[in-house]
Amino acid sequence: MFSLDSLRNAFTSNKVRSATKANIPPPKVNDASDPPINLMRGWPSPALLPAELIRAAANEALSDTAVVTDGLLYGPDPGYEPCREAIAKWLTDFYRTQGAAPITASRICVTGGASQNLGCMLGIFTDPAYTRNIWIVAPAYMLAFRIFEDAGFAGKMKAVPEDDEGVNLAVLRRGLEESEKDVRRNGADRPMYKPDRKRAKVYKHVLYCVPTFSNPSSRTMSLEHRTELVKIAREYDMLLVADDVYDFLQWPADISTDGPLNAELQVAHLPRLVDIDRDVEGGAERKGADGFGNACANGSFSKIVGPGVRVGWVEGTEKFAYAVSQAGTTASGGAPSQLTSTYLTTLLASGNLTTHINTTLRPGYAARYRALHSAMTQHLLPLGFKLPQTDRKIFGGYFVWLSLPKSLSAEVLARRCRGEAGVIVAPGGIFEVPSNEKVVFDGFVRLCFAWEEEGRLEEGVKRIGEVAMKMLDGGDEPVRSITADGSALDKFK
Repeated sequence: MFSLDSLRNAFTSNKVRSATKANIPPPKVNDASDPPINLMRGWPSPALLPAELIRAAANEALSDTAVVTDGLLYGPDPGYEPCREAIAKWLTDFYRTQGAAPITASRICVTGGASQNLGCMLGIFTDPAYTRNIWIVAPAYMLAFRIFEDAGFAGKMKAVPEDDEGVNLAVLRRGLEESEKDVRRNGADRPMYKPDRKRAKVYKHVLYCVPTFSNPSSRTMSLEHRTELVKIAREYDMLLVADDVYDFLQWPADISTDGPLNAELQVAHLPRLVDIDRDVEGGAERKGADGFGNACANGSFSKIVGPGVRVGWVEGTEKFAYAVSQAGTTASGGAPSQLTSTYLTTLLASGNLTTHINTTLRPGYAARYRALHSAMTQHLLPLGFKLPQTDRKIFGGYFVWLSLPKSLSAEVLARRCRGEAGVIVAPGGIFEVPSNEKVVFDGFVRLCFAWEEEGRLEEGVKRIGEVAMKMLDGGDEPVRSITADGSALDKFK
């Protein structure tokens, strides 16, 4: 059998595996020659990667002497200026509608992706002796846990459970109050490991979340909870780190809707936390504020271009973006992803990336979601599986989150699906914040609809239903199972 720790280790493997070929028929018999149906892997579909657009953008950049010279040198600390300007305009068009102040390049710092930048920001804005806790909306993206551990916060991560509106604010507030009481009794009243720096600050608290189409739960935080969360962050000197990586992938939640997206869905359906922090009650320039703000948007092109380009951005106040750009690694090594930033500049400025999102990614992932949802409606929901936020108008991202019939264990279901049916699913336990025994998810599974093609999604869900029905009928567990060290899942990350 495999443990939850072995599953987490399997997720962190850096081995590159060959992609599943598009549109191959689902295997009829589960034997060693069948490629497993992978509903665990949270990667973009190889069939939807914009290889030709990247090739053309790279050719254009590499054919311009001035551009290629800039691209091959270190680059300015905040990142390639034309790229920052292109990102700012692109984000303005999507998020800042109806007369809102535009996003400027001075609010943007180019990064090496959302994960790289999370580690970078923890190094800049936290002190493991002074920063009280890392609050993590749970269930949570499990590969972030190691980033927090590396920054010195093992044992200081606290789970904040979701509710129907995305985060349980009452639980968060109680936890913050208790944390502050503990500091008044025993804690450090000033940073211990970070000197006083005008270029940056140290926050007392950090909260990590995925507010829109969350990984893993697929939930979207309501506008009311977003606004209140920003107010709480201001009250407790907390930095809200939002992984805003799925926002552009949205479509009607009604699976009967099949056709071109209307103009409404070509702009964001909710403001981000960073927008609310900018616009509400004077923003970061209000009286008594220090100008760094209390929210940042951690963005990435991994889900909409490809993770291999290793380009992302962070948006915050001008002081915040400048602080990120002054990280020691950047001051020494230069702007992250400088060369590939020149390719992204062309993709954005030409409008080709927006066209690709609207005409390829959204319809492609919407079709996969509809196929998965139809299969779940036929094979899983009648058994007692349930979905969250069923009344929503807009869906998106990569994942669905299912609660199991009460008698089933996600860990056992995942093991039996792999061993008996050749289907890989993510059991809820791997999304639990370490050392938070009261916020657990063994009664849930996450399914990803991005990686596999529609026919394999449908077949995979059908097989999950067959295994679940056996379990509900009291069927014995098979002898064959995943190895104890989790290595059998290594290639299914």
